[in-house]
Amino acid sequence: MKHTTLTQFGERIRTLRKQHHLTQEQLGEITGFHHNYIGMVERGERNPALLNLEIFAKAFEMSLAELFDFENKD
Repeated sequence: MKHTTLTQFGERIRTLRKQHHLTQEQLGEITGFHHNYIGMVERGERNPALLNLEIFAKAFEMSLAELFDFENKD
């Protein structure tokens, strides 16, 4: 059973990635994460470490608070 927060976070990462017109491979190059890891995060299968959350936020040029704004579709 997937945890709701992981699913919401994964959807947020997928939305941001697509808004920035990035593939999983391209986001992987920016973050240093393997594209398989990014796919697993997007599907809510991985629970990213705090430092990895910071890396995602920097990749999208936003704060951690903005990264966790699941209601914001921008």
